[in-house]
Amino acid sequence: MDQGPGLEDCLQLLKGERDEQRLVGLLMATKFCKGDDHGSLRRVYDAVGVSFLDRLLKTGMGKGTISAKEGDNRDAYLQLSVTILAAFCRVPEIASSKDMVSKVPLILEILLKGLGLTFSEECYEILFLVSTASEDGPAILYESGGMNVLASCMHSLPDGSHSFELAMKLVQLMLSKLPLDVINMEYPSELSRVVAAIARQFALLHNALKFEVLHLLAAILSSKNAAPLHDALHSLLDDTWAIYIRVGIMAVLQNRVAASEKLQALVLAESMMSILGENWLVGQNNVPNVQDSIPVDRSLLLVLESSRVEVAVLLNDIAYLKYEASKSSSGTAGTILSRKRDLATAFSLIEKIIKLISTDTGSGGNIISESTLTKVIAGLNETIGVVLEFLQDAKDHGDRKGDDLLASVRIIGSYLAEAPSACGEKVRELLEYILSVEGEDEPSPFYSVCFMLPMLCQITMEVGGCKILAKTRGYYAVVDCLGKLIGPDSQIVEDDGTIFLACDTVINFLLKRGEIGVQLDASSSAYLLRALVYWAEDVNDPSIIMMSSSICSLIFDSTSEESLLNGPDFDPSILNNLSQLIVRGLATCGQEMTDDAKSEVDLHQILTAGYCRWADRFPRIKQAVEMNQPGF
Repeated sequence: MDQGPGLEDCLQLLKGERDEQRLVGLLMATKFCKGDDHGSLRRVYDAVGVSFLDRLLKTGMGKGTISAKEGDNRDAYLQLSVTILAAFCRVPEIASSKDMVSKVPLILEILLKGLGLTFSEECYEILFLVSTASEDGPAILYESGGMNVLASCMHSLPDGSHSFELAMKLVQLMLSKLPLDVINMEYPSELSRVVAAIARQFALLHNALKFEVLHLLAAILSSKNAAPLHDALHSLLDDTWAIYIRVGIMAVLQNRVAASEKLQALVLAESMMSILGENWLVGQNNVPNVQDSIPVDRSLLLVLESSRVEVAVLLNDIAYLKYEASKSSSGTAGTILSRKRDLATAFSLIEKIIKLISTDTGSGGNIISESTLTKVIAGLNETIGVVLEFLQDAKDHGDRKGDDLLASVRIIGSYLAEAPSACGEKVRELLEYILSVEGEDEPSPFYSVCFMLPMLCQITMEVGGCKILAKTRGYYAVVDCLGKLIGPDSQIVEDDGTIFLACDTVINFLLKRGEIGVQLDASSSAYLLRALVYWAEDVNDPSIIMMSSSICSLIFDSTSEESLLNGPDFDPSILNNLSQLIVRGLATCGQEMTDDAKSEVDLHQILTAGYCRWADRFPRIKQAVEMNQPGF
């Protein structure tokens, strides 16, 4: 080559006996190591040898025995070794070699020194190329403290830089090769700082990398067993990361992007509301370096409208795949499962928005304007109507079992808890079916009734609501649910609120039984009496004693001791337990009860008035009361 020394001259120097020759050769080699000429790179690598590269890198890092002259040139040696290593790693065979994999801890150590952007970019390139070329690369990166180094360095990388992109890809590699729940447990603090760093980029970027950040954030924050990470995120002193994520989500939702990207944005929004609470959605969007922040109300409407669109599309797809598409179609089952997962996300967001507006209007917070509230309620009404139509379709096809159906009942129950008269006619038409829906793993309906209890409790305060319950056999569904909650065969643990809602619904119905003219089923009454006795046995909580004894009193209005004993489902020993329960209930007069147990009527009045009506028909109970409560 006339214009200067050629590759062959360079190779001769690299094979020289003295280090000075090799250094000159390496400096010349940088000329041949800038492209994708893998052949030349391979020849240079073979010529210089592994041991010299290793010694040069360690000398630059100040490791081992170093002469005074070498000490003066350390920075130059380090720069040269990192540059040449980055070039060599472009050859996959070199990048995957044991020698290169062994240098991962050293490169991480160099990164922590913070020696400049160009320097760090080459370090990130080495780590990325080695981790992608070697099967063990991601594990070695992780075991060498990769999470800690990335957490320490990512926040200082320039916005949208190639270094940041490489650092993010390294995080993705580790997450793709290692169980995320393990990383959550071992590095929650580091992972929280990584989330904070990439959250900023999610808000600021306006290129394809924005969607990679979106997918990474969604994967991290929606992972299971992430409680340690959530705690670490709550502990961050700077909470602007949460605002950056909201700004990024809104940018995705309000622009014309692929439907799959909008769905990922909704997954991320659902995760954020689960971690930080519903109010996160309506927080202020003012953060540094972000122009044209979205108004608070606009954020709420964007998430709601996007969720509503997803619900409509997904329910339509699921119904078609279940009832219209060929059962033999390959992949149908997998597609249905995928649609159900996406539906769960959209439903969860809508449920959280229902809770948000309920809390805001109930507390008088006025975070949400009246005009926005009107739009939200109109949208929710429309979506609940769509969900009811989906259930109608399922009913028409004789389908009442499935987690998609149960999730549909749950969202309806959540909304009707706040607006019990919404979609009134359609709800009345479908109520019996709704209360019969079972989850995939349920042997009989239970959760569908639990989800509807807030609405059922409210409507049964009026005679009209009790008539609806009587017509749809809803009363017996509630009795069955209550028995599963409190009875001897119960293996279901629920909060007291659910139990007392069921109790209040039963009381409301029984109080108006005469007005609606219904006869109670003897078997159902015996079942409920057994469950109530079991619930109150060995319990000193006055709320439970009063609630159970009051319901028993109302049931006694429609039967007698003789009828119960003659029934096939009634064990005579239960009568003794009932006697003790009534005695304890009468003795509990005036004691305080929890708010959950207080109904619109006076439980003590129900019990004492009832006792006066039916005492003569229950001689054993009357005898027990007279012995223990002489005043009655």
